[in-house]
Amino acid sequence: MDPKLKREIILEHYQNPVNRGLIDKEGYVRVNTRNSSCVDNIDMMVKIKDGVIEDARFDGEACAICTSATSIMIRSIIGKNIDQVDEIVCNFEKMINEEEYDDSVLQELNVYNDIYKQPSRKKCALLPFESIKKVINTK
Repeated sequence: MDPKLKREIILEHYQNPVNRGLIDKEGYVRVNTRNSSCVDNIDMMVKIKDGVIEDARFDGEACAICTSATSIMIRSIIGKNIDQVDEIVCNFEKMINEEEYDDSVLQELNVYNDIYKQPSRKKCALLPFESIKKVINTK
């Protein structure tokens, strides 16, 4: 993917994130995840019905990488079952950690495929994935 296009996608999701803003409704699992080495601190709410992610929302203070990764991840997991979400998480983590992964599973999340070049940004990109793993582990 063209580096300019990657930057545009990341910037768009940072400035206009998907499902930003928490709501007060029953049926959601809410988790908080923080990055101890920077400002990233996100709250995520996820509604799972019959093993499928029905809705996901987030809010908090986070850098461009963390905010955009959260937005893109949310768009990627809504409508997916837990096994599919696990597959997305696993492949994203492998990509960030420079291991072999299936890029077809990640789709738009592939914009982070060279984040390993900035080791300090890895945690920023992985933070929302830590959140969704917490949610899945509560189910």
